[in-house]
Amino acid sequence: MNIEMPTLVLGAIAAAFALFSIVLSALIGPKRRNRAKLEPYECGIEPTPHAVAGGPGSVTGQRFPVKYYLTAMLFIIFDIEIVFLYPWAVHFDALGLFGLAAMALFIVNVSVAYAYEWKRGGLNWD
Repeated sequence: MNIEMPTLVLGAIAAAFALFSIVLSALIGPKRRNRAKLEPYECGIEPTPHAVAGGPGSVTGQRFPVKYYLTAMLFIIFDIEIVFLYPWAVHFDALGLFGLAAMALFIVNVSVAYAYEWKRGGLNWD
């Protein structure tokens, strides 16, 4: 058996599961349509005719709250941290002292971003 076969089988299973989930949810899911569900969703803010704040036709010039960007920043910080920490943990013994020093610098860098988030109130969910 060649080495690509398990990958192809796993891909086929994943595609079948995705297709099955979409079809099943379309068949048995609720079909209640109303005006609010058919409108575009803009992060909890009422949709405006023009996306640019202060653009033509916009009277108030609505903008996204800073909390939206802080939450996105939190996701990026922890996502990047996991992406780099997992392979490092798997090959920790092969990297030696260089790998330890590189990861220490990375953790310091991530900690600075985390401290900034904390100071700005990105971790307060009120």
